[in-house]
Amino acid sequence: MRGLLVLSALLVAVFAKENFVGHQVLRVFAVDEAQVEKVKELEDLEHLQLDFWRGPTRPGVPIDVHVPFLSLQSVKVFLESHGIKYLAMIEDVQSLLDEEQEQMFAFQTRARSTESFNYATYHTLEEIYDFMDLLVAENPNLVSKIQIGSSYEGRPIYVLKFSTGGRNRPAFWIDTGIHSREWVTQASGVWFAKKIVEDYGKEEGLTAFLNDMDIFLEIVTNPDGFAFTHSKNRLWRKTRSITPGSSCVGVDPNRNWDSGFGLPGASSSPCSETYHGRYANSEVEVKAIVDFVKAHGNIKGFVSIHSYSQLLLYPFGYKTDPARDQNELDQLAKSAVTALSSLYGTKYKYGSIIHTIYQASGGTIDWTYEQGIKYSFTFELRDTGRYGFLLPASQIVPTATETWLALQVIMDYTRNHLY
Repeated sequence: MRGLLVLSALLVAVFAKENFVGHQVLRVFAVDEAQVEKVKELEDLEHLQLDFWRGPTRPGVPIDVHVPFLSLQSVKVFLESHGIKYLAMIEDVQSLLDEEQEQMFAFQTRARSTESFNYATYHTLEEIYDFMDLLVAENPNLVSKIQIGSSYEGRPIYVLKFSTGGRNRPAFWIDTGIHSREWVTQASGVWFAKKIVEDYGKEEGLTAFLNDMDIFLEIVTNPDGFAFTHSKNRLWRKTRSITPGSSCVGVDPNRNWDSGFGLPGASSSPCSETYHGRYANSEVEVKAIVDFVKAHGNIKGFVSIHSYSQLLLYPFGYKTDPARDQNELDQLAKSAVTALSSLYGTKYKYGSIIHTIYQASGGTIDWTYEQGIKYSFTFELRDTGRYGFLLPASQIVPTATETWLALQVIMDYTRNHLY
């Protein structure tokens, strides 16, 4: 009977969602500037409906592009005609989505405590919000839930505060899921929350940290987009706001901050995945964080977590000028990456955003750094493209566990170098 219920639920979910049968993710190898420019031409062909998971930047840097079935032949002919090599990283996107859904339904149960909560599967927005309530109820002297705003569609935006007392103490901020399709980030955020309450009073480093500083953790930074990835389009990235005069929905919330806003490294087209919005902080999800950070005034470390590519990045993204603390940030990034790699051997690169990946304007950590938060970093979690945004649930806990080692290095350093 349970098997029939799972099957019926799965069928309802599948038929309600956008279908990606026959879609592929191609890894493209541009070996010189001319080939990079040719691939950039594809970005401008909106009728092909291409979704660049990793866009064209410089020769030798892999490009990952999600290609709809109806555009596959055109794209492959274009690449081949210009001598640009490629391979299919994901042969059929829908088959991965089907496996992901089956796994979710197989383990779908309502947790009665954070002990019985399944950290090794992906969860809906409602399940994550229920988890937060359980965590607060179980740890009232350590954890509280703050609503910092409401999303465009009216969903509450919650932040968990971990504190041992005191007013307006120095604080460390972590957010996950600003890009809604990056599911391993929200899942890691849930794991981090449980790890913090488990380790306080037992693990020396975290206990010392929370005795001196607070932690703010925003697990679902883009709740509308995240809900949409579950209800309609698993690969949705942006917010869900309406742009007047356009049929295209949403803004890239990591191009919407008031730091290099609207410069190269973001798009002015509402249909682009990197659309920066009509003005800085136009997205209520971004404005909620901006207002909170400014009102708090004592946040000393800020980490925004994305996927994928296995990178640890620091400012700047919108300009080539080095951050005034570049040497310190670089050494700290090196230490954090070393700690992360010590567990499973996962290899990370590190550096400034613009020199390590690409120019990106209006980004989170450029803004926080320019607000005076010296220790501002962005993670790009697993993997390097085999699964991309569709990382199997079996990798959630290993990803979160290794990332926590790096976070601890950054947190401990911040506590020991307050400014």
